[in-house]
Amino acid sequence: MRVEIWADIACPWCYIGKARFEKGLAAFAHRDEVEVVHRSFELDPNADGPGGEPVVRHLADKYGLSPQEAQAAEARVAEAAHGEGLGYELGRLTAGSTFGLHRLLHHAKEQGTAVHSALLDAFYRANFADLLPLGDAETVVAVATGAGLDEAEVRRVLADPDAYAAQVRADEREAASLGATGVPFFVLDRRFGVSGGQPAEVFTRALEQAYAAAGGLVQVAGATAGHEDAPVCADGSCEVPAHRH
Repeated sequence: MRVEIWADIACPWCYIGKARFEKGLAAFAHRDEVEVVHRSFELDPNADGPGGEPVVRHLADKYGLSPQEAQAAEARVAEAAHGEGLGYELGRLTAGSTFGLHRLLHHAKEQGTAVHSALLDAFYRANFADLLPLGDAETVVAVATGAGLDEAEVRRVLADPDAYAAQVRADEREAASLGATGVPFFVLDRRFGVSGGQPAEVFTRALEQAYAAAGGLVQVAGATAGHEDAPVCADGSCEVPAHRH
C-alpha cells in the first residue's frame, strides 16, 4: 500500500498531522507493507522573499481577530503540538516562500527515504520548535547539512532555481487533480483521501479500509465525509479552530 502526503513546511497542522499519522500507522497491523511518500504543496505559491511577519499579526489580519484572540489561537495550536510530543514555541514568523525548501526535499528524496524523512523533520523542528528563519539561505544550509545532506549539493540546489522545480510543480498539479485545496492531505492507494490533522485512530481506520477495498478515491475524513473537520492549512495561512469544551 502507498500513502501519499501533501504538506507544506509553513503549515503547523502538517507538522501535527504527520505525528498523528505516524501514530495511526504504528497501530495498523500491516504497517510493514505501507510505503509513505511525501509530496510538495505550497500554501502560498505567490510568496516572494523570506517572510518574517509575526504569525500572530498574520492570523489577526486574515481572520479579523484581535491581537489577544490571535495569540490565544496560536497557543491552542501549540497545545495540540505539545499533545503529540512535538516542540512548538510561540513567537514564530511567517516562512515566506517555501519553494526552495520543497526543491531541497526532492533532492533529499534521491538520497533515500531516511535522508528525506530526516530533512522533513528537521525543517518542521526548525520552523515550529526552534523558530529558525527558513527564509535565510545560510540557516537552510545549516539545517539541511545537520539532517545529513552534503553542503556543496545543498548550496548547488539552492543556487539553481530550476533544480527540482519541475518535481515540485508536478506534485502540486497532482494535488489539484485530486481535489486538494489545503494541507495536510493524505491519499491512500489512490482509493481513500483524508484531509486535515485528524486523530491517530482516524488514520488507522482509513488504512484498514484502504487495505481491504478497491475503487476510486473516497474521502474518508474531512469536509465531504460527514466527519467533524480537522484543521487544514489553506489559502496562505492556517485555519484556527475555536476552543471547544
